[in-house]
Amino acid sequence: MALIWSKQAGDTLYEIRTAGKSVRLYTDGVFHSQYNPLNPITGSVWDLLFIPAFFYPPQRIKRVLVLGVGGGAVIRQLLHFVAPLEIVGVELDGTHLTLAKKFFGLNSKKVRLIKANALQWIRGYHGEKFDLIIDDLFTEQNGMPIRAVPADVKWFKVLLKHLRSHGVLVSNFISSREMKTCAYLNEPNIRNKFVSAFQLTTPATENSVGVFLKIPAQSSRLRKNLNDNSELARALKSKKLRYNIRPI
Repeated sequence: MALIWSKQAGDTLYEIRTAGKSVRLYTDGVFHSQYNPLNPITGSVWDLLFIPAFFYPPQRIKRVLVLGVGGGAVIRQLLHFVAPLEIVGVELDGTHLTLAKKFFGLNSKKVRLIKANALQWIRGYHGEKFDLIIDDLFTEQNGMPIRAVPADVKWFKVLLKHLRSHGVLVSNFISSREMKTCAYLNEPNIRNKFVSAFQLTTPATENSVGVFLKIPAQSSRLRKNLNDNSELARALKSKKLRYNIRPI
């Protein structure tokens, strides 16, 4: 793996590394993003963040909110596979946004990147609601990634306020154990706001991704819709795209 760019900003070290055609972003040694424009499937957690869009028919997901941009890997995947009309990405770290544009090619006119504290931004947001919200807010502690916002009742209520009546919330957790503490699994008043919910995992990482839908959904429909996309069908067949799914 080759180091092609680095910067020390105060106490924070940013690095861009390449592995073949893949570009990777590290912040203080924590692996934040990976993207290969020649092969958009990462084989890792970012795949789990975009594939819930395939619970829906093509062109149904029009507006997407991504909280926590990093290098923008999942936004590139959404543009490539889902093609929504607009993606809003909110990121606290301005250097991440600069690197997302410079090294990850995040320059589409469909993407609006906002430098802001995501919690403060979404609490003050009064615009059009979103079909898909991706909660991927992480920070670092002792060289390890940790969620930046607890997935408690208050956080779910904030996100629900900006989710359309047919929408889907996708939340990234560092592990299945952490996911078990989220409000959906512990508070009936939050659980009742959704119609279907699933846990997504992949053998490549310990992350657990919660998919909370306001529509009836089945894993078989997700699989069919993925297979209807020729590129994703090849990735499934070759096991480049690997995921495990179970209802929760």
